[in-house]
Amino acid sequence: MSQVQQRQRSWSRFAKNLNFPKAADAKARLSKMSNPQDMFKRLQRMANDAGRRGGAGPPPKGMATAVGGGIALVALLMVGNNALFNVDGGHRAIKYTRIGGVGKQIYGEGTHIKIPWFETPIDYDVRAKPRNVASLTGTKDLQMVNITCRVLSRPRVDALPQIYRTLGTDYDERVLPSIVNEVLKSVVAQFNASQLITQREMVARLVRENLSKRAARFNIMLDDVSLTHLAFSPEFTAAVEAKQVAQQEAQRAAFVVDKARQEKQAMIVKAQGEARSAELIGDAIKKSRSYVDLKRIENARAIAQIIQEAGGRNKMYLDAEGLGLNVAEGYEDKSKKA
Repeated sequence: MSQVQQRQRSWSRFAKNLNFPKAADAKARLSKMSNPQDMFKRLQRMANDAGRRGGAGPPPKGMATAVGGGIALVALLMVGNNALFNVDGGHRAIKYTRIGGVGKQIYGEGTHIKIPWFETPIDYDVRAKPRNVASLTGTKDLQMVNITCRVLSRPRVDALPQIYRTLGTDYDERVLPSIVNEVLKSVVAQFNASQLITQREMVARLVRENLSKRAARFNIMLDDVSLTHLAFSPEFTAAVEAKQVAQQEAQRAAFVVDKARQEKQAMIVKAQGEARSAELIGDAIKKSRSYVDLKRIENARAIAQIIQEAGGRNKMYLDAEGLGLNVAEGYEDKSKKA
């Protein structure tokens, strides 16, 4: 059998399996064709007509193998993707298995393997997270105060399985608001309203110590605790301002009184000094008139110095008798007595 005849038989079988309405005529025509190219074109045209009509035949032998391989590859990729999980930077993970529950192993940063459907990874952010908690509480002297506490918290890495069993993944929402409010109320009640301002550092230290002890019971670590806001009621603020104004006015009045007292004392001392000075001058005059002559000479010298500093620009004539500057009078009296 020649090669052309073999091709004709194979194409005849394929045309028969296509189940065309006129398959017998197609088979007869194929047997009459001697050119393979014409036969291939004719079969291709017949296959297109059959596809438009809805007819179909069996696929080629390699088609099923290729489709099966593609499906197997896709399934393998899906299984491989589901068998891996990533832990980001600053995070830790634990596993929950359907048989053993929460495992004790802590998974660090990177890619890890899991069994799909059987194991479920649970991710935790172990970085410090800030949280502001506001509380309205009362002081020792029954004054209401609004206080805000800022907390930096993070979970204990070695206690993540226990945290998941008891609190879940939202541990901070469950624990921090309640314990922060309780600690703030207990600490603020130990101080007066004024002490909260003057002793704020001590208040913050007590809050930090008590809050760290309470959070440690829930395996939560606190990196920092600070009091960021402190506000009193408007009535108390107005009373404090009025008290400060009254204190300032009292201090000002005390200063004025003290100043007047000091001035009075200075005047008394000055008067006493002048009286004592006059008494001494009188005694000196009684004993001798030389003191009076000395004063006349000093006054005349002072006046002469003033006139000299003026440069003689203004000429003045002074009455020596009226000013008590007649220095020569003393000498004349002495000469007459002699």
